[in-house]
Amino acid sequence: MLKRFLVFPGLFVELIVLSGTSAIAQEVSAPRINVKVDLVQLNVAVTDSKGNYITGLGPKDFVVTEDGISENIALFGEGEESVRALLKATRPPGAEPPNFPSDQKNSGTSVTASELTSRLVEGADVFVLFDTSNYMYRNFAIAQDAIADFIRSLESPNRVAFYAYSRDLSRVALLTSDRSQVLSGVRTTVAGDDAALYNCLLLTIQDAAHLVGRKVIIVFSNGPDNASTVPPEEVAELAQSTGTTIYMVSTQQAHLEPISNTVFQRMTAATGGKVYFAKNWKEEQNAFASIRDDLAHLYSVSYYPQPNPNRGWRTIKVKLADGQHKTYHIRTRDGYRLQHSRSPSESVSSVQPEATP
Repeated sequence: MLKRFLVFPGLFVELIVLSGTSAIAQEVSAPRINVKVDLVQLNVAVTDSKGNYITGLGPKDFVVTEDGISENIALFGEGEESVRALLKATRPPGAEPPNFPSDQKNSGTSVTASELTSRLVEGADVFVLFDTSNYMYRNFAIAQDAIADFIRSLESPNRVAFYAYSRDLSRVALLTSDRSQVLSGVRTTVAGDDAALYNCLLLTIQDAAHLVGRKVIIVFSNGPDNASTVPPEEVAELAQSTGTTIYMVSTQQAHLEPISNTVFQRMTAATGGKVYFAKNWKEEQNAFASIRDDLAHLYSVSYYPQPNPNRGWRTIKVKLADGQHKTYHIRTRDGYRLQHSRSPSESVSSVQPEATP
């Protein structure tokens, strides 16, 4: 048995790596995806002191800085409304529009502002990552019902993928707007084996990394990670750098485990998401309803970064203009790491998709 000691900011984590994890270890220990960021897209929630969403704000109400440098908002939208390009915003010298993935545009082809805007208004790309480890035996059917209800309730513009994890990741239903395909995948999952949450969450983020627009991962976990070979802080950093928001719905079992409790809260907060600890099936349903409500009230704020000599981690700050409504709370990701794009030969391996029949 091999012990690995991992450090999350302010937290000392000991993970026990059991025998038989060599396949996953090879898969996730490959060099990380490097993300070249030309347009930064933020999902921003604004709430009052009671947690109520603040609506009706415009681009002039937001002040965005990156490493203290003031940024000009290029694209803006609220909730499900159309994202619009702002006339005053221009790309700084040397910045290029992002590239669509191969399933949307020819590989390597730059997109216009109008093309990017049309993709951003199509809703969110939502990945549901379901814990099918041996922690789930008692609550399996209840969790499936809560997830199925959530998928049915999502607005039609959103695309959904359903993944399951224990020691390995299973891509049960790939990203699609066909709800019946995803729901079929939910019902075909079975429980078993140890939980490698951070390994499988890293692979899910890698799948979402090349998508344009709002990217969301919703994790349902029934217990702590006992089989991963990657540290949670590396997973959180990749999510931040790719603009992927992470929400977690977890049972009371994980809440009572201090390491999982702390890691879940820090990981979701760093990406602009939230964590929910549910004591029973009703609270699980309420958690998914809260996530759906959150997605419907997020502001989409995008900008082309101004010239900045910092080639590493960049800190993002979002606040309201003129100090208005100081009691309001703003939630979004707190930064990203600027990296050079990798060559195709350096791509990270992944498990083969398992399509739903």
